[in-house]
Amino acid sequence: MTKKTFGTFAGVFTPTTLTILGVIMYIRQPWVVGNAGIVGALGIVLLSVAITLTTALSLSSITTNVRIGTGGAFSIISKSLGLEIGGAIGIPFYIAQALAVAMYVFGFREGLVSILPNLNSLFLDLGIFAVVMTIAFISTSFAFKIQYVILGIIGLSLISIYGSLFVNDLNYDFELFGKYPGSIENNFSGGSFWVVFAVFFPAVTGVMAGANMSGDLTSPRDSIPKGTISAVLLTTVIYISLIFVASLLATPYEMASNYNLFIEKALFSPIVLAGLLGATLSSALGSFIGAPRIMLALAEKGILPKSKELSKISKKGEPVNSMLITAVIVLIGISLRDLNTIAPILTMFFMITYAMVNIVVLVEQSLSLPSYRPTLKVPLIIPALGAFGSIAIMFVINVIVALTSLILIFLFYFYLVRLKLKSEAGDSRSGLFTALAEWATKKSSDLSPEKEVRSWRPDLLIPMTMPKEIRSSYKLIHSIVYPKGSIKILSLINENVEEQKNIELFLKNASQKYKESGISVSYAFIENKELNTTINISMQSLNAAFFKPNIIFVSVDTGNVNVDYFNTLIADVKKNNFGMIIYIPFSTASLAIEKNINLWLTNIPTNWKEDFNIGHNDLSTLLSLLISKNWKGTIDALILENNPNSKFLESDIDYFKTMVRFPNKTNISVKKGDLLSNVKKHRNADVNIFSVDSEMSILDMITIVNESRISAIFCVDSNLENVLV
Repeated sequence: MTKKTFGTFAGVFTPTTLTILGVIMYIRQPWVVGNAGIVGALGIVLLSVAITLTTALSLSSITTNVRIGTGGAFSIISKSLGLEIGGAIGIPFYIAQALAVAMYVFGFREGLVSILPNLNSLFLDLGIFAVVMTIAFISTSFAFKIQYVILGIIGLSLISIYGSLFVNDLNYDFELFGKYPGSIENNFSGGSFWVVFAVFFPAVTGVMAGANMSGDLTSPRDSIPKGTISAVLLTTVIYISLIFVASLLATPYEMASNYNLFIEKALFSPIVLAGLLGATLSSALGSFIGAPRIMLALAEKGILPKSKELSKISKKGEPVNSMLITAVIVLIGISLRDLNTIAPILTMFFMITYAMVNIVVLVEQSLSLPSYRPTLKVPLIIPALGAFGSIAIMFVINVIVALTSLILIFLFYFYLVRLKLKSEAGDSRSGLFTALAEWATKKSSDLSPEKEVRSWRPDLLIPMTMPKEIRSSYKLIHSIVYPKGSIKILSLINENVEEQKNIELFLKNASQKYKESGISVSYAFIENKELNTTINISMQSLNAAFFKPNIIFVSVDTGNVNVDYFNTLIADVKKNNFGMIIYIPFSTASLAIEKNINLWLTNIPTNWKEDFNIGHNDLSTLLSLLISKNWKGTIDALILENNPNSKFLESDIDYFKTMVRFPNKTNISVKKGDLLSNVKKHRNADVNIFSVDSEMSILDMITIVNESRISAIFCVDSNLENVLV
């Protein structure tokens, strides 16, 4: 059976208008004027409408740009800011929408009790809700037909209220600025602008009523803007006009003390009372139709427990299971008998939703992405005012309740983050972070065109032809880059299709493992047979980038060494001002128990203290510090001193240790003689770390590893490291 969809008038304009023209218009509008005066009442209405109209405009703008799905505001927020934020807003918004049904049922009952005072209130509430639920379960189409009748009754009730000007003695002693006497409930002990504002504001918060039906609209992109904005403008005119009607019908004292003023002085009182009852019934009906649609949208994204069951719909397209759960929540609300204690939190949830819709538009417009092309464009000030106004009003109404509701939102958010939700479509978060990164890059470039040595961190570029090159050094790479470094893997495309598939699978799995540790990793495939040329061109190209690798990492298979490749690579690395790490494992020993590190420091300049320069030993020293931290190991720093003009005294060793900020357990000693002889004497380490001087070749490195029988890391400095800063 084809699902029935609705147009602008039935699906958006009618439910939005009926939700805004509610009980407050009938029994609180005169009270607002009696307290605030004509000017104050106009200020309250216009300020309230300013917030809801900006939200309506933002809502309308964003719906002309995205393919809005089921769930209205939830769909909009999650498509822009992600499912976690969308769900954190959508869950409480759903709860508020569901419990609002109970509040409207109470309002309807109060109206009936004034006519039939002897009825049992609980049975009356259950009976009213049974009627609402029956209408909704028959079909949404039937519910909307009922709303047409209610809209007609409200129209007649307004005519009756306006007609009262022709059958009553009019008051021309207007009070422009009210004295805020208060209400019957507080024995007229006084009030304020913001107290009156807090009472009136919920009257205009129905702007999402049509958007909640987004999944049932024929054309949401067309209907939501037209229906919402026209409903807001029409109801604004009605509320403003009723300020003057009330002022003409009664004195300020009468308006403040008689909630039934419009009913009693109407041209035909029964139709106004019918309008009051119809308004509360339609609001209850609209909320009960809208709330399950929000739950359906949440369930379709896997946000709720038992989402599969909750996302089922009937042959008529009705979310039956969601409607049943909503009915249970409404019954719980009715059983509480008094929702005054939680009503303020419900209002806050509505306000947070409105604020987030405005923030979505603010973010999308600020990013200026080509994908953001709404056919209804609004100035940036509109969503900015809407967001600020919504949040400000929350704290004006009640600071404690506002903070409580925000805490609940954060709790929902952190819960959803732990679920690791996956969205079928993308969102704008990556664009937002990219924009922030671009801004930070520009600022950083302006402050310092050259990269600061203090901001150095290990960002590796790893050339690869076969998976074993990374597999053998996987743990070492992790120990070097964790927690703030990054990895970029450059792989040559293998002409063998099966081998290429294996490489792709390996890189996908390896990347995932690194990402689980919070390490930034990416990989790319290059179609080229000559690896030296590929790496050289890559380094040259990357030098133009701001966020770029700064170290080439390679591992050497001592059983099959391409000497020319490594020697050429070392020369290219120096030419392109990159650092380089050459890992040479000894046989099967690998990195042994990953505890003890021997750091060999050679050719330290005689004036190192004055120039803060330890020669080509910076990268090797930094690497030893990073690895020892991740291993929770110890460093033995061995300074090879063969220059007769240089002499490391005990005080120099202490100063060197302080300047480098070695861990306390680090042992520093000075050695004489050639490097290889000394290395062979110190075989108590799990890894040796060396700096590469200009005379050292790849064969020299392999000789050191084989003679010492310990795996080694050889480091080529760029000009971007300085361990003493």
